[in-house]
Amino acid sequence: MSRPNDANLNRRRLLHFLAASPVLAPVVSALDAMGVPNEVQFSQYRGNGEDGSITSPEEAINVFDFQEVAESRLSPAHYGYVATGVDGDLTVRANRDAFERFYIRPRRLVDVSNVDMSVELFGTIWETPIILAPVGSQAAFHSDGELGTARAARAKNHLQILSTVTSNSVETVTEARGAPIWFQLYPTSDWSVTKGLLRRAEGAGCPVVVLTVDLPTNTDNRNTLAYASRRDKRDCSVCHVDGFGFGAKPMFEGLEVSGLDGLMALDLTWNFVKQLKDATTMKVVIKGIVTREDARLAVEYGADGIIVSNHGGRAEESGRGTIESLSEVVEVVDGRIPVLIDGGFRRGNDFLKALALGASAVLIGRPYIWGLGAFGQQGVEVVLDILRRELRVSMQLAGTSSVAKIGPAALGRI
Repeated sequence: MSRPNDANLNRRRLLHFLAASPVLAPVVSALDAMGVPNEVQFSQYRGNGEDGSITSPEEAINVFDFQEVAESRLSPAHYGYVATGVDGDLTVRANRDAFERFYIRPRRLVDVSNVDMSVELFGTIWETPIILAPVGSQAAFHSDGELGTARAARAKNHLQILSTVTSNSVETVTEARGAPIWFQLYPTSDWSVTKGLLRRAEGAGCPVVVLTVDLPTNTDNRNTLAYASRRDKRDCSVCHVDGFGFGAKPMFEGLEVSGLDGLMALDLTWNFVKQLKDATTMKVVIKGIVTREDARLAVEYGADGIIVSNHGGRAEESGRGTIESLSEVVEVVDGRIPVLIDGGFRRGNDFLKALALGASAVLIGRPYIWGLGAFGQQGVEVVLDILRRELRVSMQLAGTSSVAKIGPAALGRI
């Protein structure tokens, strides 16, 4: 999405005028294809800003309101990092488009005066199935970084997962959250470094380590990020005073990283799961499973949980949305371990669809980063408020009074 300007505003007004005429509906569709997403059209009606954007979190109607503000406030390179997929961003779009291939089958005359959105994960009960996914380098989006996110998660009682490449240490984030968080692990190319990361997470009280396996190699084809960076005329060394190396990240402090080739390991196999389980007291959840074959192997090799994920469309250009991968994973797992999911979740109905397909919980990434980039901690809190409210209403309208009562019968496929 381009930065708000007069041209965009005029284009949105034109779309609004044309949309009033059924004769010109095809024209609207054609203009849509030119790059004006449905969720952000006609922004002049949405907030008090000169370009129609919101000027405070309380003005937001949905999470896309925060996207527009975050883009206007962040540098091109930093916003490009959030927005990018790979190649033509096909999989980023697929993560959203796939929701349209499922529809909800509402039930009537059900008492939904009290809605229970709670879920249980590894013995801990959470009042909502919405989890904050690991996103690296959050200080690039707001000076508070992961600490602002943690304080928002604390205020709204959400589970937070911390990235290996966090801007703030696991100890300080845990303190800001006021409760244990999960730690996301890139396997790295050096087992001694990996063990050091595990020890830090264990020492901070993390009960779960989330092994990310969907990015086995450095992705250098993030075209959207590359074009955004080209537009960024700042001197990066002003902010990145220690460069971009591992030593600049707090989780690598005190570790010997001089021989580290990367965060990923090209020679990683399923045996690493057993090695990891033998090396830690934490539960091991594997993030990045999208097929029944790998789900079966994850269970066989002792994974304690699975996150269905394609890295937010930032890894391989599969062109398949994660919601379309969920059913085959859930079927193979057959209730033996929790199955979570991320990828493109933006509205209450999205969460309801995933829960109906058997997800135990759902992770969000970009929406809360939009909130952080737009308004800091308060932005994250309001994003969470909006998504919780939308999910509650979606459950009421579907006739489901608890997450436990949301099943396959609540959903159909086009």
